[in-house]
Amino acid sequence: MEAPLSADIRSRAEVRPRVIRVGGAGPEPAVRAAAPAAQAPPGQAPPVLSALGLFTVLVGAALPLIDFFIVNVALPAIDTDLHAGPALLELVVAGYGVAYAVLLVLGGRLGDSFGRRRLFLAGMAAFGLTSLACGLAPNPWLLVGARVAQGAAAALMLPQVLATIHSSTAGHRRAKALSLYGATAGLSMVAGQILGGVLVAADIAGSGWRSVFLVNVPVAAVGLVLALRSVPETRSDRPAPVDRPGTLLLAVSLVTLLAPLTEGRAAGWPAWTWLSLGVFPFAALAFFLVERRADRAGRIPLVPPSLFALSGMRRALPLLVPFSIGFGGFMFVIAVALQQGLRYGPVEAGATLVPMAVAFFIASLAGPRLVGRYGGRVITGGGVLQGVGIVVLALAVARTWDSGMTVWALLPGMAIAGFGQGLQMPVLFRMVLADVPGERAGVGSGVMVTTQQSSLALGVATLGTLFLSLAPGHGTRDALVVVLVVQLAAVAVTALASLRLPRHVA
Repeated sequence: MEAPLSADIRSRAEVRPRVIRVGGAGPEPAVRAAAPAAQAPPGQAPPVLSALGLFTVLVGAALPLIDFFIVNVALPAIDTDLHAGPALLELVVAGYGVAYAVLLVLGGRLGDSFGRRRLFLAGMAAFGLTSLACGLAPNPWLLVGARVAQGAAAALMLPQVLATIHSSTAGHRRAKALSLYGATAGLSMVAGQILGGVLVAADIAGSGWRSVFLVNVPVAAVGLVLALRSVPETRSDRPAPVDRPGTLLLAVSLVTLLAPLTEGRAAGWPAWTWLSLGVFPFAALAFFLVERRADRAGRIPLVPPSLFALSGMRRALPLLVPFSIGFGGFMFVIAVALQQGLRYGPVEAGATLVPMAVAFFIASLAGPRLVGRYGGRVITGGGVLQGVGIVVLALAVARTWDSGMTVWALLPGMAIAGFGQGLQMPVLFRMVLADVPGERAGVGSGVMVTTQQSSLALGVATLGTLFLSLAPGHGTRDALVVVLVVQLAAVAVTALASLRLPRHVA
């Protein structure tokens, strides 16, 4: 049985109910609150996000996602320069991802309370400074520490992007802005590895791998100037205090799951990894019970369980999990496989992803028109195409690897898979947030991005561990094919689950 709506969502539904058509999704129509475009004091016009403002917040959305993946092609150079070793190299990736995932929902809550523009500016400034610290790190441990701080800064900045869009746009402009956000997110993840390869190979002023972090500094500085001029201030008209027990338990849950999975293989699976995994289910259950109790008591928990009574959260959010696990795992594994198995240089390894990026961009532009006509079936079709692309990739790897597989052999599979992904991600984002009330935009955005980011990190941990465990005994080619087959299973789960999505999307 669905959880009851929390007081803030329920009161809005009583005042301004609106029926949304979901033909084909079930016998009952969905009723949701008609969220305002923004919150503004009485007598003042609600803030409106200009084209320049939208560009600025999308830059803020791109930076954290680029940096999650840009480091993949730089890992060999970091290892050579800093003598990091496998365990510390994985911490360079995992430290950022875990800190980012753990603090995202809290970042959204703080934006609701203290102002999204203010938190966006603070996060952008902190991201630039921590990127500088990463680029100047003299040893691997300081690099890991700077990466953790960089992940925390990203968690402060990113939730404000979706919350600002949700609170300062409406109707067609909101749908278009959310589609552009989805396109930006997907392109950023692919472009991160392409850009990383170019920067490492260019070795600008002898900076080598350091340039993948230093490049963020001028971008963040420009972003700050643009944000001061073009991003409107929005916040919840009923801000809630920080849910300390919920924040602590969510952090414990994510850390006890992600940390051992990302570090276990490189560290030799010591006792702490198994103890941590054993703690995870209890921490997750305690988090759910504490949040449900606070919700039923009329308080506003960090992640209100009643939020999942909303159709978009309940139906579309779970699909982000298998999609992002497969995406994150694939991006990590393909970078390692091509560089270690075929001795590709960083530019050549990044170039293999160009067809995927181009196809993703084209599909993301077509998505808004297609979703108006086919609704959730766009995700189903995208999943089918992505699955075909992965099969084509697996066949190319199996047939041409031993003869020196080229970028051209990978092109068809990459392009087809990228087009399928481009049809899925922007539409999923739009459907998840479609009926979240405006005053809870930060919480809703934080929940969605936390789900995505945790799943990306989980994909790197699980599929990466599978690949790195199989490669020594079975060879890089066979290990890569196995990973592609596992990713194909995740794509099938997403496509089949999308059949439950509504045929008509507001």
